Amino acid sequence: MTASAFDQGERLHGLDGLRGAALLLGVVLHGTLSFFPSQIWIVGDDQTSVWASGLFFVIHLFRMASFFLIAGLFGHMMLKRRGTAGFIKNRLIRIAGPLAVFWGPVMAGVVAVLVWNASLHGLTAADAPPPPTYDWTNIPLTHLWFLWVLLWFYAALVIGRALVIRLDRAGAVGRGLDRMAGGLIGPWGPLVLGAPLAVALWLEPNWIAFFGIPTPDAGLVPETSALVGFGLAFGFGVLLDRRRDLLAKIAAWTPAYLGLALGAGTTALMLSGGPTPVLTPMTDPAAKAMTAAAFGVATYASMFAVVGLALKFWSGHSGLRRYLADASYWIYIVHLPLVMAAQVVVQDWTMVWPIKLAVVVVGVMAVSLASYELMVRHGVMGRWLNGRRTPWRRARVSVLVAAE
Repeated sequence: MTASAFDQGERLHGLDGLRGAALLLGVVLHGTLSFFPSQIWIVGDDQTSVWASGLFFVIHLFRMASFFLIAGLFGHMMLKRRGTAGFIKNRLIRIAGPLAVFWGPVMAGVVAVLVWNASLHGLTAADAPPPPTYDWTNIPLTHLWFLWVLLWFYAALVIGRALVIRLDRAGAVGRGLDRMAGGLIGPWGPLVLGAPLAVALWLEPNWIAFFGIPTPDAGLVPETSALVGFGLAFGFGVLLDRRRDLLAKIAAWTPAYLGLALGAGTTALMLSGGPTPVLTPMTDPAAKAMTAAAFGVATYASMFAVVGLALKFWSGHSGLRRYLADASYWIYIVHLPLVMAAQVVVQDWTMVWPIKLAVVVVGVMAVSLASYELMVRHGVMGRWLNGRRTPWRRARVSVLVAAE
């Protein structure tokens, strides 16, 4: 695969598909939580397995870092094309808008499932603990936290690019950044990027190692380790848009990234508890340092690996992948209460957990895709979330015109 395949004018089908897959994997990720060996989720199933927690670990290791890398690349591309005003307007409409509109209904859905599940277990309002007092430090962002963090990174991108343009008239800083990006391509890249993340994780006071980079789902100020871990991925994505030629090199290094991700990921899993994950904060400084180092390398090695795989095998156009990529944003927004509801339905079934998980995932995907097709894709919401609406009869009209 040559660098010309990733020129600025070409649509990056592989990364577009990976972006959609990263969002859709959230259904599987949250679906596994009710089957953990020890109950950590608000819905606990009677079937549990270390394989369920292992599946969660693998997905969680690469999913959000990969997404933020892609978001950085596409965000920088949009900023160049639309200019600062156009970029800010677009991001406010398509990122800040859905966060503001859907956060309330999502929270209501989560609470409704909680009440339903409690009633099935014979609990009443008198059995419930007193409600917490919320402020800006602990407001529950749910899974929509990533939209909030994206807004932080988009603001940093706009400010940083404006400063570079204003202060770097000769282009020396830009050339330096381009050389730095090129120098990070190779199996040493995850080690270099992983070092600051490892330090941030080690300094995290209540770090539960099994979950890797903490998801900043509570409070308006994300954890430092989340800003470092996801911010490095986002920033590297910005640099990749400046150096599209590096995408072919990432694809070429895919086997090395896979090997490094397997080794470092296995080490991180074992250090964080192995088959039965330890879901309490690490306290031993030396053990915490080794575990943080393993997670730093594993996070970015797995990120580079899945990006390379997507570039190698999804570089061509696929109507199905494009459709799922379009639908993934809507599915991401609405899936959490649906997953929880499905978990409540199957929790007492006398079936093995993989079948239950499959029912949860397939059921949620079916409902989400049907609602996307019937309510979102072809109307105003499709234009809002996807940047365009797809008319119902466009395909048929095109065929008729061609026949004439």
